[in-house]
Amino acid sequence: MLSMEGVNCTLKKDARYAPSPSGDLHFGNLRTALLAWLFARAEGREFYVRVEDIDTQRSSMDSAHRQLEDLETLGLDWDGEVLYQSQRSAAYQAAIDKLPVYECYCSRKDIREASRAPHAIPGQYPGTCRDLNPDERAARRAELAEKGRVPALRLRAETDHFTVYDRLHGEYTGEVDDFIVRRGGNADQGQDWAYNLAVVVDDDFQGVGQIVRGDDLLSSAPRQAYLAHLLGCAEPEFIHVPLVLNEAGERLSKRDGAVTLRELIGGGARVSDIVGEMAASLGYSGCASTQELLEKFDPSSVTTEPYVWARS
Repeated sequence: MLSMEGVNCTLKKDARYAPSPSGDLHFGNLRTALLAWLFARAEGREFYVRVEDIDTQRSSMDSAHRQLEDLETLGLDWDGEVLYQSQRSAAYQAAIDKLPVYECYCSRKDIREASRAPHAIPGQYPGTCRDLNPDERAARRAELAEKGRVPALRLRAETDHFTVYDRLHGEYTGEVDDFIVRRGGNADQGQDWAYNLAVVVDDDFQGVGQIVRGDDLLSSAPRQAYLAHLLGCAEPEFIHVPLVLNEAGERLSKRDGAVTLRELIGGGARVSDIVGEMAASLGYSGCASTQELLEKFDPSSVTTEPYVWARS
């Protein structure tokens, strides 16, 4: 394996859970963590935890510690030390140095207006800065510098789609555009790495060969798999599991009341009650601990049906 500054690019066999430390984990987050752990332990994989704290404006170390404590309280264990993305800048830069990238000077407003043009694909970057000549780039860079800002970096993609295989969803083909690998912003804030880059580099470094996460992230898998392909890394197995929804059919959030582990325990629920409900949501009633659930868990039994969180 290469050093922390390198890209490993070897066959992967392990698994992980990678929360963003922007608040306490709620029932839906914890259910996904539980599924990632169950798949890993049932199939003999190492299981790692990574703190995805590259978004410095939303992340906090206090939140990260609380999330790790919640995972332990639930009965989830992991192998090795926790990896923090905030300590991985050298690895992300090393990956960017291997990729075909170009500077992008567009604001969100610029992109919104360009996407309204005829034949533009909604939500997809229209390539405004892709083919600027050197003089145009110098002028745009200078304009940003006067405002104390630096440009973003985008991947110069050579395809507009990529296909991945997901254990629950089968073959899935998604759009690939010139997505951002390093965000622009204030020059005095340092590098601001994009999620799509960081997650690929870190999964490779940690030897992750199985990615279990919410199915709201299925559409991002083709971009990440394409990026892994460009870096020469083995594509992991994807398992995008169904989310927990509220009674309105929307993704569960903290706006839905007492939904975090700490709130539920504070309201009188026991950990065994919470684990029991998670187990029942997966079709395993009567389990009081994660170890008991693991003994019964069959990876082939997981479906694509969401679980509806209902509270009286």
